[in-house]
Amino acid sequence: MYQIGLSTCGKTMCEDLFKKYHDAEITAMEISLKSEDYADINYEAIKKWSEKFNIDLWSFHLPFAPFSEIDISNANTCKGTIKYYEELIKKASRIGIKRFIVHPSGEPISDEERSARMKYAKESLAVLAEIAQRNTAVIAVEDLPRSCLGKNSDEITELISVHENLKVCFDTNHLLNENPVDFIHKIGDKIITTHISDYDFINERHWLPGEGKLDWQAILNAFKNIGYNGVWLYEIDFSCPETIIRDRDLTCDDFIKNAKELFENKNISLFSTHKDNLGMW
Repeated sequence: MYQIGLSTCGKTMCEDLFKKYHDAEITAMEISLKSEDYADINYEAIKKWSEKFNIDLWSFHLPFAPFSEIDISNANTCKGTIKYYEELIKKASRIGIKRFIVHPSGEPISDEERSARMKYAKESLAVLAEIAQRNTAVIAVEDLPRSCLGKNSDEITELISVHENLKVCFDTNHLLNENPVDFIHKIGDKIITTHISDYDFINERHWLPGEGKLDWQAILNAFKNIGYNGVWLYEIDFSCPETIIRDRDLTCDDFIKNAKELFENKNISLFSTHKDNLGMW
């Protein structure tokens, strides 16, 4: 139904990783690294490996660190963050990447400061949209959980309203106060890419679809209704998070199998168990 993609989720960018994608028939990649690793990206090598293994460099997740100086919504950090992002957009667009994922804020954000933070985020996004446009690319604003900006469709709509070149990356496990199907219908064709994972509606979990509570057939139908034609891109690490118990680490093959089962509306193969009394974290 969709091209299958997988975020690198902080993994080391090496030839072996591209080979693993290729061997499992994962055909799209989102580059997403630990915040400290962006300075060491070897763009020429990534381009060479993507061509060798026929992997589409679908998207690039601009760095984020929720409690640091990387934040487009903070008056003290927004200018520096934009400058940093501009350098990355220029470099990554040269190897053919056209979609750049951005977090509209860090956290925590109090109710008292929310209006001001939205103002700075929108101003920053308008600038980033122009930067991306000059590099024949687009910015995709990601919905975020908890007190972050972009926690529902209303805030996402407000954030992207400042420039026609702003689009949306829909993270399926970030909505804590809105039905994902409603979100998809409200945002519509502004959604150009995805972060696919499951959760328990208590907090983001980044579990494999089927391990949480999301109604995946309803989500697939909603995507069909809006004419979504982007990549079905998982944002899940191979290693098991502390919030669930798995018999083993995930492999690239697991994502392909999971996608096929979802697309064909079959029972999802799982090898995990839930933890008792799991709290927010």
